Amino acid sequence: MSETVAVDVSGLGRRRGLRTRPKGRAVDPQALAEVRALLGEAPRRRDLLIEFLHRIQDAHGCLSAAHLAALAQELRLAMTEVYEVATFYHHFDVIKEGEAPPPAITVRVCETLSCQMAGADRMREAVEKHAGSNVRVVGAPCIGRCEHAPAAVVGRHTVDGATVDKIDAAVRAQQTKAELPSAIDFAAYRNAGGYKTLQSCLAGERNVEAVIAELENSALRGLGGAGFPAGRKWKIVRGEPAPRLMAVNIDEGEPGTFKDRYYLERDPHRFIEGMLIAAWAVGIDNIYVYLRDEYAACRGLLTRELAALSADPPCKLPQIDLRRGAGAYICGEESAMIESIEGKRGMPRLRPPYVAQVGLFGRPTLEHNMETLYWVRDILEKGASWFANQGRHGRKGLRSFSVSGRVKNPGVHLAPAGITVRELIAEYCGGMQDGHELYAYLPGGASGGILPASMGDIPLDFDTLQPYDCFIGSAAVIVLSQHDRARDAALNLMRFFADESCGQCTPCRVGTEKAVALMEKPQWNAALLNDLSQAMADASICGLGQAAPNPIACVFKYFAHELV
Repeated sequence: MSETVAVDVSGLGRRRGLRTRPKGRAVDPQALAEVRALLGEAPRRRDLLIEFLHRIQDAHGCLSAAHLAALAQELRLAMTEVYEVATFYHHFDVIKEGEAPPPAITVRVCETLSCQMAGADRMREAVEKHAGSNVRVVGAPCIGRCEHAPAAVVGRHTVDGATVDKIDAAVRAQQTKAELPSAIDFAAYRNAGGYKTLQSCLAGERNVEAVIAELENSALRGLGGAGFPAGRKWKIVRGEPAPRLMAVNIDEGEPGTFKDRYYLERDPHRFIEGMLIAAWAVGIDNIYVYLRDEYAACRGLLTRELAALSADPPCKLPQIDLRRGAGAYICGEESAMIESIEGKRGMPRLRPPYVAQVGLFGRPTLEHNMETLYWVRDILEKGASWFANQGRHGRKGLRSFSVSGRVKNPGVHLAPAGITVRELIAEYCGGMQDGHELYAYLPGGASGGILPASMGDIPLDFDTLQPYDCFIGSAAVIVLSQHDRARDAALNLMRFFADESCGQCTPCRVGTEKAVALMEKPQWNAALLNDLSQAMADASICGLGQAAPNPIACVFKYFAHELV
């Protein structure tokens, strides 16, 4: 028979150096109280992590280690889970213990192509020399105001056509808050017949099959860049088991692109009505709208107008959540955006499965670009032929071209699909700037390639540019003149890609940085750059790494004279 032996272990942990309290950072009571006050009655859910990080940073100007530890405890997450998300996004300032917080005011000067061509680099240097101790000046990737190049942001206040004096005046006046644009509000939209098409759908005056057929007949395609037929996408997601979700992508971070902002600032409810019609047709009860953090004014506007819609709804509304990005170009990729909505780092998923089958929170998800939904109401009211018959040179539909660079009238120009860049410049942009002649153009933003002026008569549309190793993407057209060089533009774009790579896959993470180093040299190593480009295109997980080499290939193919 065994005998029970009592053993004194009271000092065992101390003698062996074992922990006598839970592992992890001790939570500061004051920090915990501050975090709880900021979170208020909001549910403590993982998918709200980024929203909560924004609340803390907005209130304190940075994310301290104490606040991150308190947030981790409040959400019952490991500190590493909170830290890896906070450090992934550009707009979060994570401060380690002992580090000083950033200055009270941050000035972000756009440094991507359109703004660089307009002198942003020199202006940034001048602002840095002139800035006081309470001001931090940083370079920023495209902020979506390319038509106003050079552009800058003081806090959340945008400075168009920025100069040292303009930025200094904004800093001295403490102009750091976003100013809401003068858009068509809810009352004006309703008075002009808004939401009647949505009501007719819900009342049974229009059936789902007819609505989807109208979209298919209109030839409306996804206007975020991929160009997938909208009606077909609705059919696919509608055929998946419920519950189904919708994710609206307004994270237009592609350099040269600003069309979504343009429409939001003017007529937000036209987009919202199209979004609600799509939700009705596909059978969706929960919508998530993902808006890039750079668009603070649009966020304020959407917040106000969604509240007005909810206060006086024209019909039963689905749940609409407005989610805020945090400065990550990669989140424009649909699966990376979904990861971000779920409160994670915005890293693209491997596919298949596709988001239409396994998307947000593991459910079938209808993912759409904002502008695609913007046209739904007009197509249903005016008919599919109205939209489809707008094309030129054998193409169908309308395209919203974001035009910047060396033209007299940059901006969003609604033009027939299939228009050529020469026609676009002459008919819509007032011609080239004085003293400038068309030398080259980017038909689809940073990743769409670069073409010479001699190829300025190619129809601009989906599927027309692939034979020339380019694509239209989101229709961001950047115009270069004889005073610019394509190789300099390609280097600017590659620096952007290197900075914005999420780092998940080696070909993109290492390849973009290596390409920058090679492209900065006076002589380009063609063999090495071509091998590197092939590896990036073949082995990268998502479109960022796959398309990043496009400008390199175009320089070798069309601008070899610049490399001599």
